Amino acid sequence: MRKPVNAVLSPVRPSHVILNSVRLSLSKSLFFLLLILVTPVALLAQRTILHCGKLIDVAKGQVLSQYSIIIEGNKITDVQAGYTKAAGTDKVIDLKDKTVMPGLIDCHVHLEDETSPNQYMQRFIFNQADYAFQSVVFAKRTLAIGFTTVRDLGGTGVNISLRNAINKKLIEGPRVITAGKSIATTGGHADPTNGYRKDLMGNPGPEAGVANGPSECMQAVRQRYKDGSDLIKITASGGVLSVAKSGENPQFTEEEIKAIVSTAKDYGFKVAAHCHGAEAMKRAVKAGVNSIEHGTYMDEEVMALMKQNGTYYVPTITAGKSVGDSAKKPGYYPDLVTPKALAIGPKIQSTFGKAYKAGVKIAFGTDAGVYMHGKNWLEFVYMNEAGMPVMETIQSATVAAADLLGMSEVIGSIEKGKLADIVAVEGDPIKDVQAMGKMKFVMKDGVVYKNE
Repeated sequence: MRKPVNAVLSPVRPSHVILNSVRLSLSKSLFFLLLILVTPVALLAQRTILHCGKLIDVAKGQVLSQYSIIIEGNKITDVQAGYTKAAGTDKVIDLKDKTVMPGLIDCHVHLEDETSPNQYMQRFIFNQADYAFQSVVFAKRTLAIGFTTVRDLGGTGVNISLRNAINKKLIEGPRVITAGKSIATTGGHADPTNGYRKDLMGNPGPEAGVANGPSECMQAVRQRYKDGSDLIKITASGGVLSVAKSGENPQFTEEEIKAIVSTAKDYGFKVAAHCHGAEAMKRAVKAGVNSIEHGTYMDEEVMALMKQNGTYYVPTITAGKSVGDSAKKPGYYPDLVTPKALAIGPKIQSTFGKAYKAGVKIAFGTDAGVYMHGKNWLEFVYMNEAGMPVMETIQSATVAAADLLGMSEVIGSIEKGKLADIVAVEGDPIKDVQAMGKMKFVMKDGVVYKNE
């Protein structure tokens, strides 16, 4: 049955109702049109401008005066001479009495742990959560002293979760590039069961970072990829703090290191090699590692090989001095460790001086965790004491470190298009290197974490 006409047709509205409806529609249209036109302009005006009294141009190795850095979001959009005037909703941060420089980079840290007389007991009494919670404290402390990026060279694997939490902005900390778990040979420096009694030692394999022979070395690299690591760290020689007799004996064959390096390249990894002994360094450099860490007994042959291959040296002088001092305290280290710490630790600074003068490429690294986190800046002092000019020490922690990490396009200098990782110290570090310990302003990824 058909419905009546008036049931399907809208009733006729009076003319004044129609007119009001048209006016409302026009108002809405005008509003949205204005919103479309005005919003982009407003967003563009939301900038942060840093007025810098002194600005260290690490790319050119010079100090500029009275400059402005323009930041939008997490990027640097311009660097201008003079003090740029604010417009609209611009935010200005006054750093006219500070020395401004790129966010610092430490290429050798261990954020999960920190030196203490009880550190050798922790592996038996700590859960993963214990390492995780204390790593949060160490990460925040590291960022507060101006290190906006770090390379974490080995822990339990918690360092991977720490990196992820920082990236998600769940916690505060530097940008973390992590090796996850280091790779060692059986009984090598990073074998996690060194010093255990026999019934606890077991036979850890590639999954735990212990590898013997090229095949297992390849497997260990692939496991790091599966775990989510960013690079590979190997312990090519004995070490100071492992409960083992030698601190410098070679612990991988050249064939094993070549297998690691080759597999690492397949997965887009760089390789860092812990080395104290010269023979271990020769094997590692010839096999193609990207950096030598510590390098205590580096000789002229090693230096020549490193220059020939473009291998970076990450000296870690601060850690050397710290373990040397701690070893003088009765009972601080196990009996096997103490003589190694006394012999190796104090030598690193002089080795660094020789390597620098020989022209070996230097990237800043401290081995934070072997000493107390938050004192990373002392490395600048020790490098300067050994003969490196302050400007070059800062370059080692910015442009050089970024190059070693393969991140020169995004960090390492204050330039248009790069991430807004910017820090400022009180005083002039070029005139007084101690100023590097007076960090007053820290911005990472465009976010201000410290402004005193």
